[in-house]
Amino acid sequence: MKKLGKQTIILENKPKFISNYSVVGPKEGKGPMSKYFDEILDNDMLGQKTFEKAEQKLMEKAVFGAIEKAKLKSNDIDMYLSGDLLNQIISATFTARKFDTTFIGLFGACSTMTESLALGACLVDGGYINNVLCSTCSHFASVERQFRNPLELGTQRPPTAQWTVTGAGASILSLNGDKNLPYIECVTFGKVTDFGVNDVNNMGPAMAPAAMSTLVAHFKETGRSPSDYDYIFTGDLGKLGSEVLIDLMEYNNVKLGVNYCDCGNMIFDKEQKTFMGGSGCGCSASILNSFVIEKLRKNEVKSVLFLSTGALLSTTSSQQGESIPGIAHAIVIRRD
Repeated sequence: MKKLGKQTIILENKPKFISNYSVVGPKEGKGPMSKYFDEILDNDMLGQKTFEKAEQKLMEKAVFGAIEKAKLKSNDIDMYLSGDLLNQIISATFTARKFDTTFIGLFGACSTMTESLALGACLVDGGYINNVLCSTCSHFASVERQFRNPLELGTQRPPTAQWTVTGAGASILSLNGDKNLPYIECVTFGKVTDFGVNDVNNMGPAMAPAAMSTLVAHFKETGRSPSDYDYIFTGDLGKLGSEVLIDLMEYNNVKLGVNYCDCGNMIFDKEQKTFMGGSGCGCSASILNSFVIEKLRKNEVKSVLFLSTGALLSTTSSQQGESIPGIAHAIVIRRD
């Protein structure tokens, strides 16, 4: 059995990152991570008439950027795993129609980057497919219109709000490629966790319990501790959510140290006035496929535990007064 406990799977064949590509909007391009992104847009409309169409073009840029960077052709991709935040994951599905390959649409909200990589790594490790493409994206304006208030209303944002990242990331996993490339060693799949938070403008604390659940399971099932990793990243808990996570982990007798970072805290600086930091599928996707992989490729770090978090709400559930369930999936990326 390759399984440790109920949630963690060891990957014996080391599915490697043979290509990564990240695209972000103008605001994200002015933040502290700007030098790591493959592409920074001058305009977040990308020549389209609507924000939703712009988001789909954003996904296309990341997907075909990763394919070109790997010096592959579209028909070299055996399977495409992707999802996003829009209804019926239209950014992913409309991108999938651009090339001839099998497609599996995913919805893990903002956890979709690690969800797709975890599933893709298992498929590659098992020998079922050779090259798998994993991607996700988000757009500030389209997400605000769907989940909260259209920008045209000029609604005041509360202090607990985060800023949805306009960005996309794509990775190609394969057993081919240089043996020194970063690879996925193991994955820990998350469970749906709900602590009763129901404020759509306070997403960090809604997702923090799911991050805690997955991290506790990972450390228990692998027998490891936070000090076994050079970095531990969460996806988009933001300032408040990451503080809540630190407290929840201490309650479970696990102390997150100076090697813990949150992508939502990294992508913007204080002068950009994003309140609690970044969020959205594009937050963890753009950081992973730029900063994190580059650090591993340059051999500046050896081992990373990367955990994307997602809030599994919809406009329907929010309008009916439901609380916000969370999910988090983790992958361990190593460089020999």
